[in-house]
Amino acid sequence: MDAGTFLGAITHASWYRGQMAHVQELAPRDALYGEPPPLQPALVGALSKQGFFPLYRHQAQAVAAVLGGANVIVSTPAASGKSLCYHLPVLTALLEDSAATALYLYPTKALAQDQLRGLQALVPQGMEPRAAIFDGDTPAQERGRVRRSARVLLTNPDMLHVGILPRHRLWSRLLCNLRYVVLDEAHVYRGIFGSHVANLLRRLRRLCLYYGSDPRFVLCSATLANPAHLAERLTGLPFLAVEEDGSPFGGKHFAFWNPPIINQATGARRSPASEATQLLVELLRRHVRTLVFVRSRRAAELVYVYVRDQLRQSAPEMAGQVRPYHAAYLPEERREVEQALFSGGLMAVVATSALELGIDVGSLEATVLTGYPGSIASTWQQAGRSGRRGTGSLSILVAQDNPLDQYLMRHPEFFFGHPHEQALVSPENRHVLAPHLLCAAYEAPLTEADSSLFGPGFHERVRGLEKQGFLRTYQGRWHLEPAVGYPAQEVNLRSASSDHYLLVEAGSGRILERVEEFSAFAQLHPGAVYLHQGEPYLVQALDMESRTASASPTDAPYHTQSRDVTDIRIVEVRQEKQVGGVQVCLGDVEVTTQVVGFRRKAYLTEEVLADEPLELPARSFGTVALWFGVPQQVLERVRRERLDLAGGLHAAEHAAIGVLPLFALCDRADIGGVSTPLHPDTGVPQVFIYDGHPGGIGIAERGYETMRELWQATYHAVSECPCEAGCPGCIQSPKCGNNNQPLDKRVALLLLGALLGQPLAAF
Repeated sequence: MDAGTFLGAITHASWYRGQMAHVQELAPRDALYGEPPPLQPALVGALSKQGFFPLYRHQAQAVAAVLGGANVIVSTPAASGKSLCYHLPVLTALLEDSAATALYLYPTKALAQDQLRGLQALVPQGMEPRAAIFDGDTPAQERGRVRRSARVLLTNPDMLHVGILPRHRLWSRLLCNLRYVVLDEAHVYRGIFGSHVANLLRRLRRLCLYYGSDPRFVLCSATLANPAHLAERLTGLPFLAVEEDGSPFGGKHFAFWNPPIINQATGARRSPASEATQLLVELLRRHVRTLVFVRSRRAAELVYVYVRDQLRQSAPEMAGQVRPYHAAYLPEERREVEQALFSGGLMAVVATSALELGIDVGSLEATVLTGYPGSIASTWQQAGRSGRRGTGSLSILVAQDNPLDQYLMRHPEFFFGHPHEQALVSPENRHVLAPHLLCAAYEAPLTEADSSLFGPGFHERVRGLEKQGFLRTYQGRWHLEPAVGYPAQEVNLRSASSDHYLLVEAGSGRILERVEEFSAFAQLHPGAVYLHQGEPYLVQALDMESRTASASPTDAPYHTQSRDVTDIRIVEVRQEKQVGGVQVCLGDVEVTTQVVGFRRKAYLTEEVLADEPLELPARSFGTVALWFGVPQQVLERVRRERLDLAGGLHAAEHAAIGVLPLFALCDRADIGGVSTPLHPDTGVPQVFIYDGHPGGIGIAERGYETMRELWQATYHAVSECPCEAGCPGCIQSPKCGNNNQPLDKRVALLLLGALLGQPLAAF
């Protein structure tokens, strides 16, 4: 497509209101080729037949390093051919050793299906690699055959955790001969999920040692600031990073699109879903093959309906050429949409991030991103889904009304000129490590030698588990107590807590979801509206003894938002420094939250329909936080002019939390905050920003390291917002337990400006 012409035409549309905030033109580039080490002639022939030879430079470098015995992470953009970097060493091993095996781990089932097809296409004629998928969709009657014969096993971390490692004796053939372990889309393994996977991989390495194998690891990732560090934290092994992309690029127009303001006083903007709908309709009228990313399953369905209905009026021949796609669909439904998009049977799909990863969906010309995906890495990953055949393409990022998205709309240079974020994991987090030690003890008794695998926290955690009665010592080894049962089934890889509440459907008793303990009261209180696979359920009762909540489907015209009060106490200061004239600290804290009520708010208008009280117990957890104070000159002016210090601190806290994901690869929901004009532990005003997961996952540490840069970005997010007194685009938070009260934009700017050394007279 001619992206420049399309963008120019859009500016003359009747509905255009100056939404195009920035257009970045990315120049095309030619391929750079490299010379790999000698490969099997049959393998070279298969590569040439598929058009994959000669290799791009990064592919050749990676293959040479892996065949030379190194653990390698390849961190290059989408569609750069990263899968060859592990397929070629694996196929080489299978050709040279008839017993050799390999294990491929993918974060989604769909990606495993796609990569199986890619591997089979490379197999030289006459070779039988016996590659097979083993996941929750594998029929029971097929599982025994897969265990007995598969030489390349494609699975996911969840199945490795509950279905393979605990039953390792059934998989002894695979583990004895394991030559390679592959983790694709490694940037997904961050935060709590990544911390769990890091311990899972240590359990895998432990069993490999038990069976006498020592596999090499190959990781592939979207572009990151710290690929080697992430790989080493995930596996506990040294890594070589290959980061220079040698693949060809057809060029791209990347537009930043800011929905127009519809209320100047409040700063409210038009819905990003409405903007994405209009853009997709215009693209389909011009027969441009497009993928639209949205943030939720419900949004995927809504945008699809809006687009279909508009096309029925203006371009009826295209109305059947668009489909929604999300993880709630049955596997066969997802495969049908993927194949239709790949083959050209569909012109557009509206999808959640389930299609962000490397599934081959053919040659797309445009991508529309409805809301910033939360990281630079994910944004490029989604945008890279168009132009995957080396041709020119278009990507449009439609902003949401929050500080992060609005900051990027006003500062596109940060996105296009800033290094990618660091992916953070914390495998030593005691809430994560301890349950994996129980899983490891189930697989084989723990020994002193395991401390080198699980790190310096090993002995403390083992002693704690022994004291709790979960482990017992016998002949110098730690054995699992029989009463513990099957620990893997109690460990959710995507949660910091092994304790959870069940949401069950009233009447049928069907389990809808598991909600981790620390967020259960906020989401499952009586009267809450809970979205399950995009469908609303009304919570009728919460039983704290059985840890269950019952709910029924509802058509209520509102959603709910809980209100809470949060207290934070300092346990220990780890580090401190002077920045901007104030003391900045990093340390361990205890966070106590009590849900005290909830609001019923109308859909679309957000009108408060009712404010209901709740009586629920307080919950506490330990985590890591950074905190900073207020410059003395600001305090003096606040007192002199009788300004709202509490509102200013609260506003600055919200805005800083909103932009922190620019510096750490995390979601806003991973971060919490507390601000107070007088904190009991310090005796002075403080702003706290803490990791929202028990034990911490490295977000606060990253904020501490980049404190001044965080203040600078926060100041710009607030000062450049056109609203008068604060809005969702700067200081209001959709997660605020105090319903965004009090907030004072002026005092927040006074504080942030002073921290950056600006004269108070400017405010």
